[in-house]
Amino acid sequence: MRAAIRSAVPRESIEVISYGIPAFRHDVVLVWYAAFADHCSLFPTAAVIEKFKKELKGFSTSKGTIHFPLDKPLPIALIKKLVKARVARAS
Repeated sequence: MRAAIRSAVPRESIEVISYGIPAFRHDVVLVWYAAFADHCSLFPTAAVIEKFKKELKGFSTSKGTIHFPLDKPLPIALIKKLVKARVARAS
């Protein structure tokens, strides 16, 4: 997930720890991500999740989080699309 995010954020983005989890920042925090016992999470903000809710059917989501199960391959193209949408909103 980290590599997918890195490829979609501006080159000048830096990696930080925000709210105790890894994140990418470029002026503002763009996205957060984390691994848990049974899933990986991407935190692209509620607005991005709402915008892509049709494409996210089949994934567990909450207001600001998407859970990707560990027993399936990560949807790298979708992750990049979500991150790029977040970058556009933050610009």
